[in-house]
Amino acid sequence: MNSVKRLALGSAAALFAVGSAQAADLPLKAKAVEYVKICSIYGAGFYYIPGTDTCIKLGGYLRADATMNGASAYNAPAWNGASGAKNRNANGYIFRSRQDLNIDTRTATEYGVVRTYFDATFNWTTGDGVAAGTLGVYYAFIQFAGFTFGKAVSQFDTPWTGYPGNNTSFLIGGYDDVTGINQIAYTAEFGNGVSASISLEDQSSYLQSALYNTRIASTVTGGFGANSYAGTQIPDIVGKIRVDQAWGLFQVSAAAHQVRASYYDTALETSGHPSDTWGYAVQGAISLKNLPTGPGDSINLTATYSNGATRYVIGGVSPNSFAIYGNNSAPGSYQSIAFAHAADGVFWGPNNVVGTGIEKTTAWGVRGAFNHNWSPFWSTSLFGSYTSIDYNGTATALIAASWGAPFNPDFRIAQIGTVTRWTPVKNLTFSGEVMYTYLDQANAGFQAITAIPALAKPAATYEFKDQGVWSGNLRVQRTF
Repeated sequence: MNSVKRLALGSAAALFAVGSAQAADLPLKAKAVEYVKICSIYGAGFYYIPGTDTCIKLGGYLRADATMNGASAYNAPAWNGASGAKNRNANGYIFRSRQDLNIDTRTATEYGVVRTYFDATFNWTTGDGVAAGTLGVYYAFIQFAGFTFGKAVSQFDTPWTGYPGNNTSFLIGGYDDVTGINQIAYTAEFGNGVSASISLEDQSSYLQSALYNTRIASTVTGGFGANSYAGTQIPDIVGKIRVDQAWGLFQVSAAAHQVRASYYDTALETSGHPSDTWGYAVQGAISLKNLPTGPGDSINLTATYSNGATRYVIGGVSPNSFAIYGNNSAPGSYQSIAFAHAADGVFWGPNNVVGTGIEKTTAWGVRGAFNHNWSPFWSTSLFGSYTSIDYNGTATALIAASWGAPFNPDFRIAQIGTVTRWTPVKNLTFSGEVMYTYLDQANAGFQAITAIPALAKPAATYEFKDQGVWSGNLRVQRTF
């Protein structure tokens, strides 16, 4: 019996020894995987970055566009360049494909949320002169304790920027800063949707139209001289008060804009220069929601006035110069033409004589849209704008002297359009848009114009006449 016990114990010991040896050969147990966790405090789509208390959200869209009878992508009217010339050099269509990517991070701190936001676009465009790929940085900013540092939507602008209901990027009549502007801003929240902001914003990229030295010969059709803005010195000073509640939004904003000219003779600093001056712009905006016409319907409206700060009325991406030709001219003339130039001001600097000061322009515009949902899948927007730019008596006389004939540089631009959208599944939208743009210039009669080789236009007599153009856009967009 003792022999059996000794054999059994020996066998168990041997098995234990073998098991221990095998266990020693096994790898250490892997550390538990730290799975990505949902961060619901900032809304849908946020996740915690593993190992941190920072939440991140990735998003963007892919968009395919086709513009018909336009000057450039995104339904730009045929209001200048080859498209405005209305001849064989104009492209009948323009394609653009765009991928947008954005990154939003937020971290809770004892000073409030620290937020960073980055938005970039990758584009391929054909039909507006060359086939080209471009990279665009729309937004890149940090927000902390009420401050905003970097490239963000202007504090002057509305939440819908230049899009009260349109697809086109060229509905003028108000401010448009959809691609962001460099700034240092502070926003105070007072509760119940009431806030106020103040900021310093870079004027060099989007907020300078033209500042014409009317003595210098122009290379532009019907030009007023050379664009003679000097280097920037002081950013635009912007303020805003906003009320944002369930019924909609009301906002008043204002901006101070330094107008600073280069030299009377652009190639000679000893020729002197006009004294610096200040322009300004003011805007009122309202958005109405919960309309009796249906759930989700809205009306968005802005009214803007400027003196020496025209970009606050004609938007950040529209051209300074407009020229539309037509074949409906009077006998004895080759064609009809309407041209116009937007400027913050004009001055005159004759050789060896002290020149004039800056004569600022005034501008005003209204812009808006009614947005209606027919069903969860179909919606339509009706939009429009009216823009007016006026030169004072002295400025008009300076331009007439440069032009060499009586000339009235004032002009108006009216636009009206509609877009219908179909969303068959969530975040996939097909849309079709048409827009009519009418350039009302203040001149009548005839004018001999020298040849314009870039537009294939001959030297001839042209009739001053108002002009209108149609443009259209088809779009498919997938948002994620």
